[in-house]
Amino acid sequence: QVQLVESGGGLVQAGGSLRLSCAASGLTFSSYAMGWFRQAPGTEREFVAAISWRGRSTYYADSVKGRFTVSRDDAKRTVYLQMNSLKPEDTAVYYCAANRYGSSSAPLSDYNYWGQGTQVTVSS
Repeated sequence: QVQLVESGGGLVQAGGSLRLSCAASGLTFSSYAMGWFRQAPGTEREFVAAISWRGRSTYYADSVKGRFTVSRDDAKRTVYLQMNSLKPEDTAVYYCAANRYGSSSAPLSDYNYWGQGTQVTVSS
């Protein structure tokens, strides 16, 4: 059974930082691309960042470029999202997802497995 478990969410003031983690099990982690998505109440889930198989490439939404960094540790079967200079508009539930094809990409349909999400709240 494939399982993705996010952690690291919480409440932070604008301008602060958080690091999200997503631990994966039940899959050959190193061969999967991993993505981060977020969803605020009343909105559709949107792409945030992705990292390819073995971290050869990364891809970011324009809204987070220069502030967020996605990375992975294949030995720990974990993908991270370092979030700096947080803004109130970053408030959302953040989800990690796994793409078995291995390339970093934005479409939700490219991802085969999803985590349960972790809440990030940024206060002004």
